[in-house]
Amino acid sequence: MKLIEAIFEAMLWRSRFVVILAVIFAVLGAIALFVVASADIWNMVVVTWDVFINHLHPNNFHEQLIGKIIGAIDLYLIAVVLLIFAFGIYELFISAIDEADSSEVGNSILAVHSLDELKSKLGNVIVMVLIVVFFKKVIHMHFEAPIDMLYLAGGIFALALSLYFMHKSNEH
Repeated sequence: MKLIEAIFEAMLWRSRFVVILAVIFAVLGAIALFVVASADIWNMVVVTWDVFINHLHPNNFHEQLIGKIIGAIDLYLIAVVLLIFAFGIYELFISAIDEADSSEVGNSILAVHSLDELKSKLGNVIVMVLIVVFFKKVIHMHFEAPIDMLYLAGGIFALALSLYFMHKSNEH
């Protein structure tokens, strides 16, 4: 019976290596998002150059430019979420990343020692993604009534409050 238990426990312990799939595909997803976001910004640089060289002034150009750049920032932040997730689950389930341990950045940003710490780091970046999405929506918003401005103010207040509480929770 002890032999069966030992074999089963060994298999169970080694099954944790299945998370390597999540690590690999999270990193690939992050790379894809970085490439797409960078291409979006590059395209907007080319369009902006064309607009100014040819003295064109398309309607809502500034709004489109800001919207595209904010969209790219959103993609970058989601890519960062994927990287933090990949590093975190690798360190929790597989092994410490030796190179990160000897790096100042690795110790301050990427080091994850528990699931709660991983959730906290991911939560902070996800809140930033939501703030960027909110900002992107606000840019395209058209105010029809005074109540719309009140709703906007309420949304901004809620975001500020969430940032305040995030900052407070990170101090402890």
